[in-house]
Amino acid sequence: MDATTSGTPTIQYHNIPDQSGTAIAAASVPTFPRQVRHCFGDSSPGEFPLAANPSIVLHATCSFFRRPANFTPDYELSISELAALDICQKRAIFKPMTDEECQNLKRKCGGSWKLALRFLLAGEACCRREKSQAIAGPAHSIAVTSTGVVYSFGSNTSGQLGHGTMEEEWRPQQIRSLQGIRIIQAAAGAGRTMLVSDAGRVYAFGKDSFGEAEFGVQGTKLVATPQLIESLRDIFVVQTAIGNFFTAVLSREGRVYTFSWGKDRKLGHQTEPNDVEPQPLLGTLEDVPIVQIAAGYCYLLCLACQPSGMSVYSVGCGLGGKLGHGSRMDEKHPRLIEQFRLLNLQPMVVASGAWHAAVVAQDGRVCTWGWGRYGCLGHGNEECESVPKVVEALSKVKAVHVATGDYTTFVLSEDGDVYSFGCGESASLGHNTAAEGQGNRHANVLSPELVKSLKQVKEKVVQISLTNSIHWNAHTFALTESGKLYAFGAGDKGQLGVELMNNQTERVNPERVDIDLE
Repeated sequence: MDATTSGTPTIQYHNIPDQSGTAIAAASVPTFPRQVRHCFGDSSPGEFPLAANPSIVLHATCSFFRRPANFTPDYELSISELAALDICQKRAIFKPMTDEECQNLKRKCGGSWKLALRFLLAGEACCRREKSQAIAGPAHSIAVTSTGVVYSFGSNTSGQLGHGTMEEEWRPQQIRSLQGIRIIQAAAGAGRTMLVSDAGRVYAFGKDSFGEAEFGVQGTKLVATPQLIESLRDIFVVQTAIGNFFTAVLSREGRVYTFSWGKDRKLGHQTEPNDVEPQPLLGTLEDVPIVQIAAGYCYLLCLACQPSGMSVYSVGCGLGGKLGHGSRMDEKHPRLIEQFRLLNLQPMVVASGAWHAAVVAQDGRVCTWGWGRYGCLGHGNEECESVPKVVEALSKVKAVHVATGDYTTFVLSEDGDVYSFGCGESASLGHNTAAEGQGNRHANVLSPELVKSLKQVKEKVVQISLTNSIHWNAHTFALTESGKLYAFGAGDKGQLGVELMNNQTERVNPERVDIDLE
């Protein structure tokens, strides 16, 4: 429609900088009265159906059309669809995709570039892809800088530090053999580490197995330096998760693959314990795009991004009600957790602890479920919950991130405050409530409490990671906005990255790790 014929004056825009997809989605754009309706059926003036925000149209007209198009125009696309495609092309994961792969992603996301954009942004938000991160594994730790450099420290009995030796490291050491490879995501299991590169390749070291050696499932050798997993060469991987008995990976297109633990069809397919071939997790997830996976003790959670909204599927062992379906029955195939729809809640981040799970909703609410021992669900008791239940004690907190471990839970608020609850062993909750030698510093916490020791850091915390294992004393990492890393909890194997003095085995208060992740 020509502005001169509509009576609306023409507005000139000059030197408007490009904006990120997140900034565009969050922008607040004033609404101006218009003299005529636009060509969107019965929509009200100024509305753009299914668009994230009217500013997407501004982005398209100012950013896209001011430069030569790098693809043939599609005359069937609306201007908001064209803008969404333009923003998709700027995402790191989308850039290397072929035209056919792009169209397949669009189709899987619901046939819309706006839905495809939502899928890409959701994955970036919940997994910290392309950003610095720290992983508190079972007795060893992995840290990834914003440029993709990897450091490791702690126990090294199986070569899980990747330095070519079996010696413990009490200080962060760079994995030199990965020079020239940019890592975007890491996972740590008992004696095993997996890394994902920005090219979608997966590297593993430690125990030569996709299961857990503590349960008699191990390979024939130990690998002390990162090795490319050949069976995943044809799959562009963006995330990996290590659970007990199995390992899972997530592809760029949102498909989940699993290794091992299929002998009894516990994940819906028949495999041997040491099978090195990935098996797609099908059933209800065959055509559902997944943006995040989280593995706990013998179970897996999958965060899905569908046209109808965000949802969570679970599969595996149901002990303690941790699958969230209202029972303690196992599920051999992925099953939708219905409770989120009943709570009118849109899950945005999912976390799997050893025996319990948690979700952060779009509106900042936190839900927990599973085995409630030591108060790890935050409901003020130790009862089990077989369906997700909102943590009422956090009703005045807008959460953005959640982390779960072995009967412990951490919640990160929008303003950087950190709350924790659950088992107080190893001082991994960060609550130093009594002086040395007085009282019980390791008391369990049944309801969320502010981690005051992290307030003293005087920086905004952006990520929490804690040990998700039933076999080791736990430790916790807090990563700040400026890339500083703080550690507390058990450190007897060097997993804190700081020296312990006078026969100490743990740190009660957060201590700065000598590494800059930015």
